[in-house]
Amino acid sequence: MIPVITIDGPSGAGKGTISQRVAESLGWHMLDSGSLYRLTALAATLDDIGLDNENALTPLAARLDVVFEPSTRGLRILLRGKDVSEAIRAEEIGMKASKVAALPAVRAALLTRQRDFAQAPGLVADGRDMGTTVFPQAKLKVFMTASAEARAERRYKQLMEKGISASLPALVADLKARDEQDSNRSVSPLKPASDAIFLDTTTMGIDEVTERVLAEARKIYR
Repeated sequence: MIPVITIDGPSGAGKGTISQRVAESLGWHMLDSGSLYRLTALAATLDDIGLDNENALTPLAARLDVVFEPSTRGLRILLRGKDVSEAIRAEEIGMKASKVAALPAVRAALLTRQRDFAQAPGLVADGRDMGTTVFPQAKLKVFMTASAEARAERRYKQLMEKGISASLPALVADLKARDEQDSNRSVSPLKPASDAIFLDTTTMGIDEVTERVLAEARKIYR
């Protein structure tokens, strides 16, 4: 069985950064599952498909023309041959992705695709239901979280560094709204797997969190 590490948690908890660092350290593949929903939301926006049109969104999700390319600056994501690594991180797309992720048929269309990322020598899967739904057999499951204020501040700093204006109070409100939506959806709600390691990263640094996950991985995958 291909070894898998799942890292779940709410938006802004640092899952992506930690997943990339852990995958790089282990020499494993990485799955940014959240990007699949963001990519579906972006493709729907480009194709003028309503976010409540499940019949149209499902085949769109199933045939997404997506390529993931590792780079020195992180994961480069191509949609239909165009680099959309930054475009899919927009707050508007994030909110739309949560709506898309709440549709059962769309989730089913992407489920098999996500599991196909599990290839040798191993996979680090970043998302919201990796440990509970997509890879429930994973031997190492991590659930990362942090206060909404801490997560919003991190996102605010990222946007400022990129020259993108943002409102910190608005980011806090958006994150809380997204948490509520993700935690209460009927299909694969955001919650820790029963056997997940819970990490509150509110006061933890990136290096500290990365080493903690790697330490747990070394215990299991010697």
